[in-house]
Amino acid sequence: MSGPELAQALIKPRPDLKVLFMSGYSKDMIRHHGIHDEITQFIGKPFSAQTLGEEIRKILDGKNAER
Repeated sequence: MSGPELAQALIKPRPDLKVLFMSGYSKDMIRHHGIHDEITQFIGKPFSAQTLGEEIRKILDGKNAER
């Protein structure tokens, strides 16, 4: 199962579930693999622990996380 498939399977019964995808590919590139902005947030590698924490905090606070 791919990451996007897993996210879809988990979101289906829990639409309030927060998802943060991380990848070394650009956000535009991963859109072609089924990751949709309205469902998930994205952080590009490399990132620091501090940046990851900030992005998670944004998601939990209901703000868009994007790097």
